[in-house]
Amino acid sequence: MHDEVVGSTGKLSSPIRGPGTLGEVLVAVRGGNEGYIARAAEAIPAGSTVLVIAVDSGRIADVVPWIPLAPDPAP
Repeated sequence: MHDEVVGSTGKLSSPIRGPGTLGEVLVAVRGGNEGYIARAAEAIPAGSTVLVIAVDSGRIADVVPWIPLAPDPAP
C-alpha cells in the first residue's frame, strides 16, 4: 500500500539523534499537518526539512535530509 505522504517534504519537530533513534516529522496532508514517527540513517536536527521516502503501517516514516535542487536567490 502506498501512503500519500511518500515523496512529500516535512519538518522535524523533534530531532533524530542518529541511526536507531526516532524523532517526529510534521507533514502537510489534507489541509492540515499530521505527525509521523521519523527515522533516518543519520542524525538530523529538529527544524530541518526532510523528504519522506517510505512509510510503514505503523506510521513510521523513513526520511532523508531535503536538499533543494536550486539555491535560494540572492536578495
